[in-house]
Amino acid sequence: MQDLATKFANMTIQSDFIFKKVMSRKRICKHLLEELLQIEISDINYIEAEKTLEPEYTSRGIRLDIIVADDKNTHYNLEMQVKNKKNPQSKAFVLPKRSRYYQALLDFDLLQAGQPYDLLPPTFIIFICIFDFFENGNYVYTFKKRCLEDLEPELPDKATTMILNTKGTHGEISKDLKSFYDYVNNHIVTTDFTKQIDNEISYLKLDTKVRREYMLMEARLLDERREGIAEGKDIGIAKGEINANIATAKRLLSMGLTVQDIAKATSLPIEQVEALKAD
Repeated sequence: MQDLATKFANMTIQSDFIFKKVMSRKRICKHLLEELLQIEISDINYIEAEKTLEPEYTSRGIRLDIIVADDKNTHYNLEMQVKNKKNPQSKAFVLPKRSRYYQALLDFDLLQAGQPYDLLPPTFIIFICIFDFFENGNYVYTFKKRCLEDLEPELPDKATTMILNTKGTHGEISKDLKSFYDYVNNHIVTTDFTKQIDNEISYLKLDTKVRREYMLMEARLLDERREGIAEGKDIGIAKGEINANIATAKRLLSMGLTVQDIAKATSLPIEQVEALKAD
């Protein structure tokens, strides 16, 4: 319990959990988009925080941090990227094709069966990276499709990918966006905007419901990792899952969570959790 509590207390906006919570505050998310794109947005609506898209059971699902739509029906997906990950087999960096897959599944989700293609709304896939993927020092890298034979024509598919580099030194960005970069990098508060973000994180860490949600999430992630290790084995899978859930339930009991919350997190019957508590 102490390890998780300490981890929760030390989390910054670089954490997916905290980033999602902070960007779920409309005034913060809206202002960040306005500063990044240098536009005015009347309002934004949250499609779903941490949305999971799985078009087919055989396809790879993705869990998106934040998806919002503005008053002009432009859709934005914001993601925090802390590590420049590589595929351990191919040694290739995964970010470029991650962006391609995110765009494809986002489009799949936005267009209903039978609807014409021209109803697809404008989209922005935005990765906030604390590393410089291209090593050119730009604050922002913006990508649209252009003709290789003549770079002037732009394919008007209204799909944009933006890779933000919080370590950047080149280009023109607003004062608030630069202060956001500094806050992500070093937890430095330099503007009213980053003060709002810092205050929000402080409030989140004092909220017992948020703390409990984090602990339950960590327990489920541990279960998923254990299930991943067991996946593919022909014998003992069901027993292994039950044992993993029991072990998770025991840990959550030691953390002081309620029997009802533990039963929900582990999918164990309430009677079984009560028996574990009695032991």
